[in-house]
Amino acid sequence: MAVARTRSVALIGVTGRPVEVEADVGNGLAGIHLIGLPDAALSEARERVRSAMVNSHYPWPDARITVSLFPASLPKRGSQFDLAIAVAILGAAGVVPAERVAEPFFLGELGLDGRLRPVRGVLPSILGAAKQGDVMVVVPSANSQEAALVPDVKVVPIADLRQLVEWLRRGDEPPEPAFQPFSEPSHQITRPAVDLSDVVGQPVARRALEVCAAGGHNLWMLGPPGTGKTLLAERLPTLLPDLELDHALEVTAIHSVAGVLPPSSPMLSRPPFVGPHHTATAAAIVGGGSTVVRPGAVSLAHRGVLFMDEAPEFPRHVLDSLRQPLESGYVTVSRAAGSITFPARFMLVLAANPCPCAQADDQGDTCRCTPTIRRRYLGKLSGPLMDRIDMKVTVARSSRRELMADRQFVEPSRTVAERVLVARDRAAKRLADTPWRTNAEIPSPVLHANYRPSDAAMKPMTSCLDSGALSARGLDRVVRVAWTLADLAGKDRPTEDETSAALSFWLGVTM
Repeated sequence: MAVARTRSVALIGVTGRPVEVEADVGNGLAGIHLIGLPDAALSEARERVRSAMVNSHYPWPDARITVSLFPASLPKRGSQFDLAIAVAILGAAGVVPAERVAEPFFLGELGLDGRLRPVRGVLPSILGAAKQGDVMVVVPSANSQEAALVPDVKVVPIADLRQLVEWLRRGDEPPEPAFQPFSEPSHQITRPAVDLSDVVGQPVARRALEVCAAGGHNLWMLGPPGTGKTLLAERLPTLLPDLELDHALEVTAIHSVAGVLPPSSPMLSRPPFVGPHHTATAAAIVGGGSTVVRPGAVSLAHRGVLFMDEAPEFPRHVLDSLRQPLESGYVTVSRAAGSITFPARFMLVLAANPCPCAQADDQGDTCRCTPTIRRRYLGKLSGPLMDRIDMKVTVARSSRRELMADRQFVEPSRTVAERVLVARDRAAKRLADTPWRTNAEIPSPVLHANYRPSDAAMKPMTSCLDSGALSARGLDRVVRVAWTLADLAGKDRPTEDETSAALSFWLGVTM
């Protein structure tokens, strides 16, 4: 008997950490022992591996089997180590050549009959393995398309344990994936199912949506029911360009870890849209879990849109939990076992009725809410949270005449998306030597050091700053929106017109 080694990957959040799996088959009381901080699901692997080997007609060693997962101090969770454990035991028992299993990475959960079942987080796991250089990764056939998204990695799809053992014994070329190998997605504007032309009667809100899409800004919409707040928010992703390759891999990795990656389209090339219900908990929004920490809505909306309809109906502590990721672009979930960081760079869209009864006085309806009730209702959105909103828009009900007149000015999403793409290209060229790609990402020190508008353009903002109508954080956000308006207008720098318009959007006095 001997020792055999192979490799697998442990997931810490959305980061893959290589793990060396060692199996020692030697003298002693027959049994299998797992060491290296396994969780309950991994501890059960001993029974799955034993049944899979026996039912695949390979002998189970009648000896003491010790399986070590290195580094021993790194927590290991999940069932993706099943295949690596089985291969290490087969190598130590002499069923397969030990030198053949030393270099590849093995990922997959074993069924009792030897079939290889798909697992979560294959994409971030292979991204972690790819940091080791030119690697080969053995994955379940159901995960092969997701695995092939990582360039310069040899993916070996396997259906069951017996197919894997026969390939390792023969030593021939690995089976080829039965699909088109990795190719970089084309960054073109695709036409989605919904369209901005569906929304009529809200020209200022449509303009605000265009500005938000061009600069990656946050938006607040206030108005009675039926004015199109939800329709507008759902059409914001249609104005955004396709994700760049590195962003697409980030987004796909998060959805893979969460287990919500569509099997039909493993690469998510479009910005995601996430709209949690107002009964969602803080853990559902920012991420959490007692044993395995999963990404929340803010991470699932990474590089996309997080829409919170009926925002005052959310618990106040849930809304305030958005403040930190809005500033930093990531969220850290701390538990007794450790802390895990998830990316969370999203565009926040908040929508709310003006009061609990949601009746519009401007159309003759009778609102039964007192001013105190209205203040208490909207007061659930704290000042620090609203200070992080770049643009505020009031939407009102439109009359039939206004709807008919506005139809000739409505543009489809494709037309607006083309202007957004041009504006984003202008911003990307300006930020070419920086790690940021949109105006909303520029930090405050860099914004005032390198991208401060002229004194004449800053005059409307400085007067509001002196009067207390504008905070220092609000000043930064107005400057960012002014740059986006300049990009949409094709100007090199914001003028007083752009800063005044940006200030109006921030103050919510655009209508």
